[in-house]
Amino acid sequence: MSTTMTSRTPATIDEADIPVWSHRPKVMPKKVKGPIRNLKWLVMAVLLGIYWGVPWLRFDRGPFAPDQAVLIDLPGRKAYFLWFEIWPQEIYILAGLLIVAAIGLFFATAMLGRVWCGYACPQTVWTDLFMLVERWIEGDRAQRMKLDRAPFSVSKLGKRAAKYLSWALIGAMTGGAWILYFNDAPTVVPALFTGSAGFAVYATVAFLTASTYLMAGVARENVCTFMCPYARFQSAMFDKDTLVVSYHPARGEKRGKHKAGESWDGRGHCIDCRQCVEVCPTGIDIRDGLQMSCISCGLCVDACNTIMDRLSLPHGLIAYDTERNLELAAAGKPRVWRFLRLRTIGYGLVFTLAFAGVLYALIARAPLEASVLADRNPLFVRLSNGDFRNGYTLKLLNKSNEPQQVAITLDGLAGGELSILSHENEASPLIDLAPDTVAAVRVFVRLPAAAWGGAPLDYGFTIHDAARGLTLTAPARFEGPQK
Repeated sequence: MSTTMTSRTPATIDEADIPVWSHRPKVMPKKVKGPIRNLKWLVMAVLLGIYWGVPWLRFDRGPFAPDQAVLIDLPGRKAYFLWFEIWPQEIYILAGLLIVAAIGLFFATAMLGRVWCGYACPQTVWTDLFMLVERWIEGDRAQRMKLDRAPFSVSKLGKRAAKYLSWALIGAMTGGAWILYFNDAPTVVPALFTGSAGFAVYATVAFLTASTYLMAGVARENVCTFMCPYARFQSAMFDKDTLVVSYHPARGEKRGKHKAGESWDGRGHCIDCRQCVEVCPTGIDIRDGLQMSCISCGLCVDACNTIMDRLSLPHGLIAYDTERNLELAAAGKPRVWRFLRLRTIGYGLVFTLAFAGVLYALIARAPLEASVLADRNPLFVRLSNGDFRNGYTLKLLNKSNEPQQVAITLDGLAGGELSILSHENEASPLIDLAPDTVAAVRVFVRLPAAAWGGAPLDYGFTIHDAARGLTLTAPARFEGPQK
């Protein structure tokens, strides 16, 4: 056997000829009608209604708390969500909610693909709104492309000015609604228009106006394609049974133009009309397969089904389907749907456990908390009769919206005597705690010299609220001279 080696000259590329940046064609999606588009309109209306409407909802928490249903009170360092009030030391609850949301997103992605991106992501919702306004002012895809190519004119200037001003107004409404979650809505809105709202408020509104305009009006699909990290790691949550927007090549190929009355024998149902490409908000061709830029919005499904109706062909050339079903269709086998599988069951179980944990943390919270700060200088004082005394500051947090009265006693310190500053002559003093406040109570504990063993003694302060039937113990330590 002889082998002949052919010498080849490696190709050389002049790197100076390679552009660092390549122009990305402007995506101008075409208007589409259909059930998926209608569902997206509904989801957009609901989500925007929630975003703009929730700050105006009232919720009666009593006379000592704000009545806004959802409020993040930064000066007061509390967050209010209907019945729940979150304090700074309970930030772990918000962290838990974020974890629950992340696991829920993983579960939805494994089951339904990028359903979050296509329907509920703020970038998608606001971009849809901006494009709707753009379509109202400048027309559909063909009209907008024509206007782009047209020379400068009064008509073009007027349309562009109307579009940009409308976008800026939506951006201002977005920023204005955001600050309502951190201020009392009926109070801050008049202040916004009278110039008395404060620099932080105006700066926040200005920043969110500009960022909304930039993201939804200028960047658009580039946010999903280049900026959002979710597109990069979504495949880690996909498997062959994940529902994604899919083109069925077994049915669509061989594609080509079709004339009325021609037979479909020997050819696919795709007529290469490119409607799926023209309606895509990210500008991809779904017929090339699943791509990172696809947000699973399903608008290409509506576009393709519309064409199928005109051709009197069944729907589903482009549809929400799974990779497994594409393989089965190519082999002429029936589809199977496997929503319950190890991955989804695992995500669902973890989601349920995490949600239950956060819910328990919310429900099981005590309305009263206590902590002990021992005096450090001096650690102890020796009295004239030989007894030892320690001083403490009790921090009592009343997390309820009503005043409380508590009694303080010692627990586990044999022979110890408790004295509360300003209540020295009372046999069983009651400490008044105002709603939603932290009270600092100065106390002194005296221990006879005979009871001191030469080593620190661990004990506790028992705080008892008789009206609520609530008792808690704050740990403390008694110090004295070492032997």
